[in-house]
Amino acid sequence: MNAFIIAGTHSGVGKTTIALSLMAGLQKRGMLVQPFKIGPDYIDTGYHKATCGRSSYNLDTWIMGIDGIKTTFVKARHDAHVVIIEGAMGLFAGSSGKDEQGSKKVKREELPLE
Repeated sequence: MNAFIIAGTHSGVGKTTIALSLMAGLQKRGMLVQPFKIGPDYIDTGYHKATCGRSSYNLDTWIMGIDGIKTTFVKARHDAHVVIIEGAMGLFAGSSGKDEQGSKKVKREELPLE
């Protein structure tokens, strides 16, 4: 299973457009694409679902904790050929700049990709 994170430096740089384009292109090639969004968001996840025909799930350490993210990720991606994760508002999005809590802190090695 392949997984991609689409990230940007701030809002308005085209993360959603790129993520949706990749999702649509892979769907068109017959792949099952599982979308995710880092951070609490219902608008982008709605676009993801419309494009992929599958529910898109939020991944946010502040709301869910690392264990919640892992559980959601494993359950949702079980039959997907590829996972596309759209990042949060920007590189430093999170609850504060003083610690690692918030949307900014989801390391690739913390997600169970195998």
